[in-house]
Amino acid sequence: MLKRAKHIYNSIATICLVAMFFSCTNSKKEVRDFLADKNLPVGLAVNIYHVHKDSGRISSKTKAPVFYDYSNRKDHPYSEFPKGIEIVTIDKNGIDSTTISGNYALTYNKTKISEIRGNVVITNHTNQTILETNQLFWDQKEHYFFTEDGFRFTTPESEINGFGFESSEDLTKWIAKDITGDIETTQKDI
Repeated sequence: MLKRAKHIYNSIATICLVAMFFSCTNSKKEVRDFLADKNLPVGLAVNIYHVHKDSGRISSKTKAPVFYDYSNRKDHPYSEFPKGIEIVTIDKNGIDSTTISGNYALTYNKTKISEIRGNVVITNHTNQTILETNQLFWDQKEHYFFTEDGFRFTTPESEINGFGFESSEDLTKWIAKDITGDIETTQKDI
């Protein structure tokens, strides 16, 4: 009799366990919506190293200690790099062209605009130019940087300080606003 009661209890426990497993059938959409409502990322990665290829050749490399994926946001999906980021663009000859680094970054997936903050440094290795600022916006569709924050732009010939800077992604064409410093120019530049 005791053996039969034990068997009945085991059967009931098994049925409850199986029912519990089959009752938890949330769709991917329901899980994403739940995470979005709670402002939680849909993905997390640690010590990422991402290589982007275009037409079979490496065009950029991205390194970051922490990456959060908020692509579950309906209106404004984004990626967050809360502990910094380093992006190296590669030219057509396979040589490091430009390095972009900062302490924090957000990238909006739909607009392809990134905000990089805290000790932002952009280095053009070919021209040996360096842009330093505390906040920078990067329009990846237009290949364009801009900031309204204070900046230091260093070339082999000069150092320019100011507030407000716009440039092409490779720092070859630029506009500096509200500037101080010594600038060396030629007659054709004026």
